[in-house]
Amino acid sequence: MIRVTAITKHKTILHNLQLENLQSAEIDWFWVDFDCPTEYEASFLDSYFHFHPLAIEDCLNFLQRPKMDHFEDHHFLVLHSINPATLEAAEVDLFLGRNFIVTYHSEPQQAITDFHEKLCTDTKSLDKGPIYASYAVIDKLVDYYFPVVYQTEDSLLGLEGGSSKLSSKQIMDEVFDIRADLLQIRKTIFPMRDLLYRMINSEKIEGIKKFHAYFRDVHDHLLKLSEMIESSREITSDIRDNFISVNSYRMNNIMKTLTVITTIFMPLTFIAGIYGMNFYFMPELNWKYGYFITLAVMLSIGIGMFSWFKFKGWFR
Repeated sequence: MIRVTAITKHKTILHNLQLENLQSAEIDWFWVDFDCPTEYEASFLDSYFHFHPLAIEDCLNFLQRPKMDHFEDHHFLVLHSINPATLEAAEVDLFLGRNFIVTYHSEPQQAITDFHEKLCTDTKSLDKGPIYASYAVIDKLVDYYFPVVYQTEDSLLGLEGGSSKLSSKQIMDEVFDIRADLLQIRKTIFPMRDLLYRMINSEKIEGIKKFHAYFRDVHDHLLKLSEMIESSREITSDIRDNFISVNSYRMNNIMKTLTVITTIFMPLTFIAGIYGMNFYFMPELNWKYGYFITLAVMLSIGIGMFSWFKFKGWFR
């Protein structure tokens, strides 16, 4: 589907136009949205708009990294949205010209729908032109990053609060799942942050300095999101390290207990082994109280070693 909206020089909005109507002298600037276009509709990028072949190739091929390219009569931006269900990135391409913006996306985008509603209701923005419109598109895309990041952060906080109800394995599984989600989100937000920085400092987009405050505001939002992601990643690292430390402490206590038991029984086993060899000439076997003396010696050794280990602080 191709959606065409135009703003006239009298600051009125024209909806549902045909592409051939955009040549009217009354039109100040226009926006064309390629929403899940067919192959035939996508061909208008070349046959009607005559965009650069490399930019068209980026639109039609696999997911590109957020970037900005400058051509003779237009600028090409690759933007990313986030699918809140899968956290995967979806590409939104934007062509920016002197009197137009063209958006292209192969999946439905709520941010684009919101931008269309804003364009229809916010009459004050009509005279600000295509650069402000490109800002509004990017701003809407970034706005939809926040719920995803907040949801991941809430999951992490919920994990901290309910950790006593979960086993160590369940907690570690949850932590690694959250870290994987944060990494997936990070792969979208960080390149978008870098793209906004490049736009703010670009000298090739004519007229963008007039709207620096708007683009800086979006960049600030992306900086905040980046900090939230890094903070959440640090929390997951702390949780992971804490559980590893606790498990190591438990394992050390278990090994220490087993070591003490093994050490105490080593001389007892040695004595039992000697008198269990059943040789004929063993004088102690003929003593009347030999068995009881041996038991007493073994008990004394056990109690003595236990007292020694306790004195050394092995049971603290």
